[in-house]
Amino acid sequence: MNLDLDLLQVSAPGLAYICLGGFVVLFSMLSLLVKEKLYINEVVLGTGFGIIIGPYAANVFTPREWGPLENTVTLEVMRIVLATGLFAVGVELPCAYMKEHAKSLLIMVVPTMAFGWVVVAGIIQALFPELNYISSLCIAACLTPTDPVTCAAITRGKFATKHVPVNIRRILSAESAANDGLAYPFLAISIYLTVETSVRAAFGKWFLVGWLYQVILGTVLGAVLGLLFSKLMKLSHNKGFIDRESYVAQYLALSIFTVGIASTIGADDLLAAFAAGSAISWDGHFNVQTEDDTFSSVIDYVLNCGCFIYIGAWLPFDAYNSPEYGITPWKLVLLVIAILVLRRIPPLLALYKFVPEIASWKEALFSGHFGPMGVSAVFVSGLALTRLPTPEHPPANQAQYLAATIQPIVSFVVLGSIIVHGLSIPFFNIGRGVHSRTTSLTMTWTSRNRVTVPDWVLWARRAPDIVESSADEDIERGSTKIPKGTDESAADIPDVGPPGVAVTFEDVPGDVESVVTRRHGRNKDDSSPELVQVEAANNHAGPANLDNGASNDNQIKNVRFPSAQ
Repeated sequence: MNLDLDLLQVSAPGLAYICLGGFVVLFSMLSLLVKEKLYINEVVLGTGFGIIIGPYAANVFTPREWGPLENTVTLEVMRIVLATGLFAVGVELPCAYMKEHAKSLLIMVVPTMAFGWVVVAGIIQALFPELNYISSLCIAACLTPTDPVTCAAITRGKFATKHVPVNIRRILSAESAANDGLAYPFLAISIYLTVETSVRAAFGKWFLVGWLYQVILGTVLGAVLGLLFSKLMKLSHNKGFIDRESYVAQYLALSIFTVGIASTIGADDLLAAFAAGSAISWDGHFNVQTEDDTFSSVIDYVLNCGCFIYIGAWLPFDAYNSPEYGITPWKLVLLVIAILVLRRIPPLLALYKFVPEIASWKEALFSGHFGPMGVSAVFVSGLALTRLPTPEHPPANQAQYLAATIQPIVSFVVLGSIIVHGLSIPFFNIGRGVHSRTTSLTMTWTSRNRVTVPDWVLWARRAPDIVESSADEDIERGSTKIPKGTDESAADIPDVGPPGVAVTFEDVPGDVESVVTRRHGRNKDDSSPELVQVEAANNHAGPANLDNGASNDNQIKNVRFPSAQ
């Protein structure tokens, strides 16, 4: 009997599947150690793994050898990852967050992006004089938006929850989502000035197409779709037509559906996805139905792993030393350093007093540093290539020269940002360089009782069996409104200090079963305190003594987030 050896086929897709699946499996087995102990996420490790299996090492996965389809595939991979990430950011923000924090977002997004765009363009032209300033503006437009996928490294996870104030995490998430879509106008004016012969025609198209059609229409389209599907799902839920799993599936389905419609009509698909996510969770119904379900996190996790493995294998290392285009490694390193220092930190240090969510210059410095460049920069550079001519060798004009140099420059900055921002938190943790407020709960009863608070209180999130579906008073992502008619005593959180929050209960009877306290945010005048109902079990008569190690001391029995009346 002859064995058909043709059954054994080693193909590029098969090897790619093995590598992608193997990385996710191995990383998942060590994820708790790597992410919660070393604070290294899938962004850094995925990129490194992609480099290893890419054309410059193992030569297993080589996206740049796919010919004319390479840029199209890259563009669509980045689009899907960005769309799902932006939709998730919109959903996870508190109800009506964009309305309540519109002023802060406007200050953080528009001046910061404009400043970084102009300054980075000047740096690029100084280092690469073959590029004129308009071409430099086009490359700078790719590096202007903050990447929401990489930004998740500081807005989620154990380190972020412990050391980064919730206000900073929320505003950075919202900013990274909003400025991704606003990269379109910055890119559009640069492209129009490059390819159009008339400056007047370039600015006319920029206003009509770049702003009115792409940005405004994209935002309105996403908001309308989000509100429409929110009403439809609520109606379906009331009639008993939709189950919980179908709600969770909307994370992927609605984001892709919105992006498909927006990209088909030529609108800003990224802003549309973010607007749809914000609108669909505007009243909190979608959040309640999808709460405590990890499927959306699994989707993000797998997509992020695959995306950054793709980026690692896609990086054009041979183009980083191209003297014929004026590109050398030392120039690229200087560019990365200059961008990290000058792109976001100066404007945020100058404007942070107008942003209530940023309390001090230290938080402004922290927010300015964490403006990573990643998936969004690769996406915008790929989008720019679709509007530029195919370069000859040597380039015949400035447009061709821009097409030949945009991705080598952008991709190196992305690599530098992944390394610096991806490893910043491990270095901060080792050096204890983060000086931000931490949030824990240490309660003292001044009359008869004192309560020891276990560590799990820090991780308390709303649960369906505790909070009514109409409420959203979660510490992490809830409404800031206070239920009326609630008897609560004030609790103050210090601005700085060790991981502790002193909460004082005055005149609490010894046999009390529960008490409601108000957990303030930044100071006594915080306009958005959050209510926490603490249910205690008094196991013995007399005042509690926390210093004697007694096992029968007063302990927290439960923590409730009262529903809005």
